[in-house]
Amino acid sequence: MANSLREQQKMKTRLLKTRREVVSAIICTYPGGRECAAARIGLPLKKFDNHAYENNNCRPLTDVQIYQLEQETGTQHFANYVASMYGGMFVPVADPGSLDNVEMYTRAMQSSAKQGTVDQIIAQALEDGVITEDEAELILNAHTLHMAARTAEVYAAIDLYRAKSGKAQ
Repeated sequence: MANSLREQQKMKTRLLKTRREVVSAIICTYPGGRECAAARIGLPLKKFDNHAYENNNCRPLTDVQIYQLEQETGTQHFANYVASMYGGMFVPVADPGSLDNVEMYTRAMQSSAKQGTVDQIIAQALEDGVITEDEAELILNAHTLHMAARTAEVYAAIDLYRAKSGKAQ
């Protein structure tokens, strides 16, 4: 039971380390799979596979192509990958026009859930009294995702409730 929970947490908190892993993760979550992903960016399936998996000395998919695929999946693997290359984290900026109290509540719950994941991973890692390198990486990845969610939540709150010129306070 503990191992399956750890594996689930690993998948939820994993920051992908290579561009190839990023592309693979996006394709795995793409609605309709590889065939639909290939069609979305206008490539025949075989050519798409060669570019996506960098087979037969093909150049990888472009940043724009990866971005197009991620728009459909709703993921942010590529942005997280690039941000982590620079030692940072990706924080999506909310469209102020789409913010309301329900959206703020949702953001707060997502941030709290990610914090809980960090705490769970730490507690599990400490069961044997030692935090291994793999456990430390898992903790730090989960922490980065929590901090990104929390930062996005804070920015959204500021945008939603910011005093606008002409409004009485």
